[in-house]
Amino acid sequence: MAHKTGQGSTKNLRKTAGKRLGVKCSDGQAVAAGNVLVRQRGKSIHPGKNVGIGKDFTLFALDDGIVKYIKKRGNKKVAQIDSE
Repeated sequence: MAHKTGQGSTKNLRKTAGKRLGVKCSDGQAVAAGNVLVRQRGKSIHPGKNVGIGKDFTLFALDDGIVKYIKKRGNKKVAQIDSE
């Protein structure tokens, strides 16, 4: 055994808090304009009709309506709002 701790193992001891990412409004849920739909890193879910995207890739509702998550060509996921 080494009598000194390796540099890598001393840096691995700290815990980091979760970033609270994920879907915030589920499919079929009624939302108001401005509600956050998804918090994500990168564009894993793309914005569709009546959905805006923030600089940190957060999707949010631009209009009141019902949330709908659909799959487009290939494996592309899209969030859209169907206005009432």
